[in-house]
Amino acid sequence: MFAAARLTGMLVMALWAWHTGRSPRALLAMSWDSDWYLRIAAHGYGRTLHWPDGAVQSDLAFFPLYPGLVRAVTTVLPVTGGTAGLLISWTAAGAAAWGVFLLGERLHGRGVATALVALWGLLPHSIVLSMAYTEPVLTAFAAWSLYAVLTGRWLWAGTLAALAGASRPNGVAVAAAVVVTAAYELLRRGRGARGDRRLWAGAAVAPAGWVGYLLWVGARRGDLLGGYFAVQAGWTSRFDFGAGTVRFVRTVVTRPMDLGFTMSLALTAVGVVLFALFLLDRPPLALVVYTAVLVVIAVGGSGFFESKPRFLLPAFPLLLPVACALRRARPGAAIVVIAALAGLSFAYGTYVLTLATMAL
Repeated sequence: MFAAARLTGMLVMALWAWHTGRSPRALLAMSWDSDWYLRIAAHGYGRTLHWPDGAVQSDLAFFPLYPGLVRAVTTVLPVTGGTAGLLISWTAAGAAAWGVFLLGERLHGRGVATALVALWGLLPHSIVLSMAYTEPVLTAFAAWSLYAVLTGRWLWAGTLAALAGASRPNGVAVAAAVVVTAAYELLRRGRGARGDRRLWAGAAVAPAGWVGYLLWVGARRGDLLGGYFAVQAGWTSRFDFGAGTVRFVRTVVTRPMDLGFTMSLALTAVGVVLFALFLLDRPPLALVVYTAVLVVIAVGGSGFFESKPRFLLPAFPLLLPVACALRRARPGAAIVVIAALAGLSFAYGTYVLTLATMAL
């Protein structure tokens, strides 16, 4: 179902791209951030763009795992960087869907798990899962790390969390989930857990990828702890506790805006509501921490509001309440909901890649 959803979405986008004389492969492989990742893979770090409005965009804002994987694939296989990026993203998306299914099955059974994967593959912005972007990679590591936590495999959980942290800035959510859950286990089990070396090792390794890259950028910039955040500030991206979000909401409701900006606001608002519904079901602590960190980063950060739905794409636990409702609904009603969501997903995915002027 996930593969069918994503292949159909790509086909609809490709048909419209061909109709307008554009290359579907180029749109999927080299749009927006994809171009930065491919340049890093080919030439390493060191690119900085200065804009008239004062923005300073350095490629140090992009974490190293994905371009490293692209470079590895192009070294082994006779393919270009764009093709390598798509192969990595598509493989990661499949691995993520498998992990999402296993988590859903463990929590609510096979029916809910199937609905969960279908919903995740049909989100309005799920075209990102078919692009040379890092969200599929992060979600794959996150889903399997969380599954490892729920099944008590702490070394696997920590290692996968470290890889997630090396893939994207909000990959820190996976490390937070592992560390907080490990701390809770230590408190709950008392002395019995203090001798569990695997639990300690998993918790210690989990933040390594995220912290390691931040310190490397800091050392390169001459500011060990603040260097990476200065780079992000150059992109006008910083955590301001939601002040930027409030300003954006005021702008959207007081003057006409492009469809993409309005949709981004609507999708972000829906994500917040789903988070509240998700908490009502009292899910496992690891999923709560992981999802909460992703939502807080998306809502509390400023800059590039149009990208916030993409930042929430790895927050698949938000869809659990909807998946449970679909499982309980009559088959006809469930089919109507899935069909409507599919139509929105395919149309909006085509729009953001072929018509919208905003960054994705």
